[in-house]
Amino acid sequence: MGKNQFSIRRRKKGMPPLPTPPVDNGEPQNSISMPAGTVKASKKKVGGARLWMRFDRWGQSELNEWDKNAIIKRAGIPTRDLRILGPIFSHSSSILAREKAMVVNLEFIRAIITAEEVLLLDPLRQEVLPFVDQLRQQLPHKILSKVNGTSAEQDDNEGRFPNAGHWLPVPEAVEGLQAELPFEFQVLEIALEVVCTFLDSSVADLERDAYPVLDELAMNVSTKNLEQVRSLKSNLTRLLARVQKVRDEIEHLLDDNEDMAQLYLTRKWIQNQQPETLLGTIVSNCPVPAAPNLRRLNSARSRSGSLVSNHFNYYDVEDLEMLLEAYFMQLEGTRNKILSVREYIDDTEDYVNIQLDNQRNELIQLQLTLTIASFAIAVETLIAGWFGMNIPCTLYHTEGLFWPFVLCLTIGCIMLFLVILGYARWKKLLGS
Repeated sequence: MGKNQFSIRRRKKGMPPLPTPPVDNGEPQNSISMPAGTVKASKKKVGGARLWMRFDRWGQSELNEWDKNAIIKRAGIPTRDLRILGPIFSHSSSILAREKAMVVNLEFIRAIITAEEVLLLDPLRQEVLPFVDQLRQQLPHKILSKVNGTSAEQDDNEGRFPNAGHWLPVPEAVEGLQAELPFEFQVLEIALEVVCTFLDSSVADLERDAYPVLDELAMNVSTKNLEQVRSLKSNLTRLLARVQKVRDEIEHLLDDNEDMAQLYLTRKWIQNQQPETLLGTIVSNCPVPAAPNLRRLNSARSRSGSLVSNHFNYYDVEDLEMLLEAYFMQLEGTRNKILSVREYIDDTEDYVNIQLDNQRNELIQLQLTLTIASFAIAVETLIAGWFGMNIPCTLYHTEGLFWPFVLCLTIGCIMLFLVILGYARWKKLLGS
């Protein structure tokens, strides 16, 4: 029974076909099937279609315009999940597990991840391009190294079966669980890495702009500097909210093992299969010329069964937990940097308020001093007003009395000013 008959049997049983690596023809496998910036022409334009990039586990990628119905049929997700990827929830962060897919909405990355491919929404946006580049560079190398990588010579053929002159893994997905993270977690790791890097760079830019502005405000309190600090605080608040949303979503997953177990799409895909029947079918398709090959196949059968039983514990979420904890700590460090900048802003504001209070106190002291001087001058003016009355007085006819009287009156007012000023300082109403 040939390979085509085996694929027909799998379709009759309702099982999805196994992913097969691309044929090695000497050409790079991670190249896009069409020029960048072009959209694959569809036979019929559908209303509400949006631009998606399909990126499979072997590095092949293409741009398509798909509507909601096409995405729902391809990824097997409910309609409400597409609303999460829409513009209304563009500023939210969520990682949702479904039966056959993972819906990821992290900052600017909005994607649907399955066990075999990634559907990325709006891949030509400026913020999303780094994520696309990382998928092209990292993911194909990881997958191909896992499939084509060789170990020691004595272990190279163990656990494998011959097919058209090639030794293929048995089963390939189970061995992948041993070597590396499943496909969906590799994509999730790249998404978290891009998002965390973007947030870190945003915080670095914020720190680079914040400290000179705050130092300038501490030296010179002006309307321009206050406006710059106000804009800085607004940017800091928005950035802190974005970091907090991603951090809270990861923390929510870490607190619930069942949610993390639902994210193991490859594990669920393999659990839905029948490993023993699958392996028996593969053995029946392969000619067995000699007894050593029989021993190899029996070893492969036992090895496959042990791997499935050992690795398919539903609540074994250690790999995902370690992955999420690493990026949770990175986001926690980013959040602490933002909080440090906010504390520096608060300290600068306190310092500016102290400066303003000090200036306000100096103005109050100056006002009190001027009030005391005004009181002393008012006394002199009062005496001068008394003598300005048209009342007969013998002092009016005394020669040479005017200037000595004015001098004595002025000295008396100055003495009154000094006495009141000394009293105010004694009561600590004025600074020393």
